[in-house]
Amino acid sequence: MSIVKILKCKNNECKAWVREEFATPGQTCPMCSGPMLRTMKHLPPLVKKVKSTSR
Repeated sequence: MSIVKILKCKNNECKAWVREEFATPGQTCPMCSGPMLRTMKHLPPLVKKVKSTSR
């Protein structure tokens, strides 16, 4: 686990969040369209899958 920058919805009723690396400028909440707040969260690292080029 590592500390990752995220954007979290400011609405206490909404549990939505997104990794900052996947956010767009001026990001609004994808679930309730509310404002987002920058914060940190302990998350596992992302594993990037590589497509094989076998022919």
